Amino acid sequence: MFLFSDGPEYLARKARPFKPTKVTISEVHAVVPKHLFEKSFFTAFWHIAWDVFSAVVVYKLGWQIEPLANSLVNTYGFPAYVGTIAKWGGWATYWIAQSVVLAGWWCMAHEAGHGNVSTKKWVNNTVGFLLHTFVLAPYFAWRSTHHSHHKATVSIERDENYVPRTRSDFKLPAESSAHTTDYHELFEETPIYTVARMLLMQLLGWQIYLCLDTMGSPRHPKGTNHFNPSSSLFKPHERNGIIASNIGLTVMCCILYRWTQTVGVSAFVKFYFIPYILLNHWIVMLTYLHHSDPTIPMYRNRQWSYLRGALSTVDRPLLGWAGRVYFHNVSHDHIAHHLFSNIAWYNQPYVTEELKKLLGEEYNRDSTNTFRALYRTFTQCCFVEDEGDIVFYKNKDGKAARELAPDAFDRPTVLAKKVD
Repeated sequence: MFLFSDGPEYLARKARPFKPTKVTISEVHAVVPKHLFEKSFFTAFWHIAWDVFSAVVVYKLGWQIEPLANSLVNTYGFPAYVGTIAKWGGWATYWIAQSVVLAGWWCMAHEAGHGNVSTKKWVNNTVGFLLHTFVLAPYFAWRSTHHSHHKATVSIERDENYVPRTRSDFKLPAESSAHTTDYHELFEETPIYTVARMLLMQLLGWQIYLCLDTMGSPRHPKGTNHFNPSSSLFKPHERNGIIASNIGLTVMCCILYRWTQTVGVSAFVKFYFIPYILLNHWIVMLTYLHHSDPTIPMYRNRQWSYLRGALSTVDRPLLGWAGRVYFHNVSHDHIAHHLFSNIAWYNQPYVTEELKKLLGEEYNRDSTNTFRALYRTFTQCCFVEDEGDIVFYKNKDGKAARELAPDAFDRPTVLAKKVD
């Protein structure tokens, strides 16, 4: 059944031994038309207006859920259980719809952080700050670490997000002496426990990352978080922005508190809190799956380059047309975004088409159902080896899903630097 099977692109990639691309950064730049770098605030404005309009419409419709459910019973004479089904079915629809729309606000703030809303820095920062603050995301703090992530994508030593843990981190025996039971003792779980851990990551992973830097770079000391202006995550000149983010979040919390006093705790939970938790689920899902996959390589500094890192991501058609519209192409065109983060989201589909022609089978797409892909990555991406300049995740049996080609290292060692 398609929902529970791997996509053909994933299976083909898994069967193909890996070697780094021979395409150069100059070739990549050459295939992208210059006009795609142009930014239009008019176009961006209509995307923002649509996001805001959608959220308001869904919110207004939400207030009609319980009156309509009650009228089915009291006015039209349906049994009480019909009213109950209608009410909770309506709320479930509201929570999913509003979470997707507000995740769009989050993604639009992400684009503003890359300078893609306007050519004016203050416009980008104003838009990004307002949108991120509404969904309780620290705009300037996350923008800083996200830019660091772009500069060192899938670099085991220097990336900021979803950095893999190694054999020694888990205190596993050396590969030469380890047995399958050693891995199973650590990674074997009951399905219920696995689902519980997945739910924890999906529902609270964003907050845990912000507060504890979980799955962040191991080079940061314990206690690292996105709210301390003196954190090792930030440079000294960024500290005023971190303070501004904290002030914005405090003001937003005060607004939510006063609004809750007016509408009640139940309305706060239904209208804001549950969509807030679910929007973070979408963000965690898409960012996790962009960079964590059994078939995608990770590099240590001797073999890492900006191009290799950017190509070691995956494009996924998350939520189909809804993902294109409300997630602003960030999942559909993530490779293009990493190569050209200064190209606005509405031009990224055109970049992707050019990259497909250039990269051929080296272009990483996966049409696997995203929830299936999430479970696959969560259960199969367990650890990487402490040694090796190009490595793949290993599973609970201590096996990698993909092998290196014999001529994977036929190129000279590259310098770990960003090529603009």
